[in-house]
Order: sequence, then structure tokens, then C-alpha cells
Amino acid sequence: MADITISSHEQVTLVQVDGRIDSMNANQLGTALEEQIKNGNIHLVLDLSHVDFMSSAGLRELVNTLKKVKKAAGDMRIAQPSPRVREVLEMAGLDTIFLIFDTQGEAVASY
Repeated sequence: MADITISSHEQVTLVQVDGRIDSMNANQLGTALEEQIKNGNIHLVLDLSHVDFMSSAGLRELVNTLKKVKKAAGDMRIAQPSPRVREVLEMAGLDTIFLIFDTQGEAVASY
């Protein structure tokens, strides 16, 4: 199970995720992110520092969210992915699609 915490930092919405993202709960993450976009929050930072596992279902939700937010003239950045998640992003080639930052502060400041 994953815990999702959402907070605002001026024009940026920070989404912090704790736990595992797998086929059982990836849609929970997707729904939370989609709700932010529907509410007009189109500058997203996804903090994955406390995610110890992400399956292909989780990666699919990230890509779908990026497509939706870009369609709304926004963007989604990833902050401090755990080493395991960074490896999965790199293996899937998604490190070339997402802007990935070493710290939450750098990701928020990049907008």
C-alpha cells in the first residue's frame, strides 16, 4: 500500500509517495494525480524518495499523467527517486522523458 501526501508550494503541487507502487495500487496514484490536474494543478513534482518498489503499472501511471499534464500546458517532474526506482526509470528509458532532480527543492525551484 502507498501513502500519498499532497501539498502546495506557490504554483507547484508536491506529491509525496511512500511505499510500494504495484499493480494493486498504481491506479490509486493515477487517480490522485489526475485529480490534481482536474483541479488546475498542472505544475507537479512527484517525490519518490520513499518508494521502495515501482512496477510497470506504476510507470504506466507516471507516463499517462505526464501526457495529461502536458496537454494542459503543464509539466511533471520527479524528485529524489530512491535508487531502486531510479534504476527502473533508467531501464525503461523514462529518465530521458522525465526531468529528474536530486532534491525536492531543486525540482520545485525548476518551475
